[in-house]
Amino acid sequence: MIVTTRWMAGLAGALGTVLAAPLAAETVAIRAGSVITDAASEPSGPATIIVTDGRIVSITPGTGPLANGVTADREIDLGSKTVLPGLIDLHTHLTGDPGGDFWKEATEPDEWGVVVGAKNALVTVRAGFTTVREAGSGTETAFALRRGTAEGVIPGPRIVAAGPALAIIGGHADVNGFRPEVNELLDSGFTCTGAIECAAKVRLASQNGSDVIKITATGGVLSQQGRGLEAHFTPEEMKAIADTAHSLGLKVMAHAHGARGIQQAAEAGIDSIEHGTYLDEAAARAMKANGTVLVPTLMALEGVSEGLGKGVYTPVVEDKIRAVQPLMATLVSRAREHGVTVVFGTDAGVFQHGRNAEELGLMRKQGMSDREVLASATTGAATVLGMESQIGKLAPGYSADIIAVDGNPLADVTVLEEVDFVMVRGRVIE
Repeated sequence: MIVTTRWMAGLAGALGTVLAAPLAAETVAIRAGSVITDAASEPSGPATIIVTDGRIVSITPGTGPLANGVTADREIDLGSKTVLPGLIDLHTHLTGDPGGDFWKEATEPDEWGVVVGAKNALVTVRAGFTTVREAGSGTETAFALRRGTAEGVIPGPRIVAAGPALAIIGGHADVNGFRPEVNELLDSGFTCTGAIECAAKVRLASQNGSDVIKITATGGVLSQQGRGLEAHFTPEEMKAIADTAHSLGLKVMAHAHGARGIQQAAEAGIDSIEHGTYLDEAAARAMKANGTVLVPTLMALEGVSEGLGKGVYTPVVEDKIRAVQPLMATLVSRAREHGVTVVFGTDAGVFQHGRNAEELGLMRKQGMSDREVLASATTGAATVLGMESQIGKLAPGYSADIIAVDGNPLADVTVLEEVDFVMVRGRVIE
């Protein structure tokens, strides 16, 4: 059978229309056993949530007849469940799966990342995460996924995408570990040296569709170099990145492990520190003074530690993993001692996608209350994204990003590891 390109394009368009159909102006009544409208509120009794055209219209007590002449096209019975806002993960890598096989950079095309990303988007949204920040990917892969989930062509969370990370030449996020000529061929085009060039690369990222600027402010645990966990960019370069991004209305997220790199990034005006492993008092004070938040990604260490001694990682990477293990066990408590705001992010992709909610329990182990942990993954994360008037709560006018679980996450946040119902932008994820 010969299949024409035109026929395939028509089929793709038809499928996109079918998958997007639930977003049409249908009115849905969700009958909830209990509702937590936001992390600061207590669970209600039975309530009815009305959703029309992807947004919440009303939340009313009880599950009786609909008032004010409202009629629902369909009803969803969640009468035995606690209904609450969808969760937000501020640090994911949907386009990749865990493993130490860095050589795949040279063998797999960027397009494969879209295929992997579609798989992981579904796994992630089924786990209750209705919004994610994609923290570094191939040139177009996360942007393609962003459009696919937004238009309902593929099921998945709302995606806030960074695209390629800015890095120094030879630093974390710049391809290394290969022959020089291969490194050069695989260069993303987003390395920079000097304040002027770094500002230009921020503008290039903005031009090409980045929702947020990701930089690698220090070396990384999983890169193939045993050195360089301290600051990579100069203070002038970091300030140029932050100032340029802010002038374009974009925030900056900085992968940073070493204390001086964290401090330098905070002093430059970077908005969030990702990982923050070697955080010390001076770095924490700089974060507090500049309003820089911490995204601790505790599950990243949990995931990579599971691969130790199994031939997954090279010896140099294994050494770095073991070096950071004791530090990550106290990271959240160290940050909070100095008044640093901690928000939710996991680094999913370094570990298996779908396990994102395990981060909640790890944060609680370091002194956060169940309520604080839930807030970090809802209202707190929404504020970091500048979307606090759209997501992170259940309220009229907000996006219908809704999940349901057994139990009360304000009493035991780990119940969120088993999510029974997910709606994103008014679309039910089956």
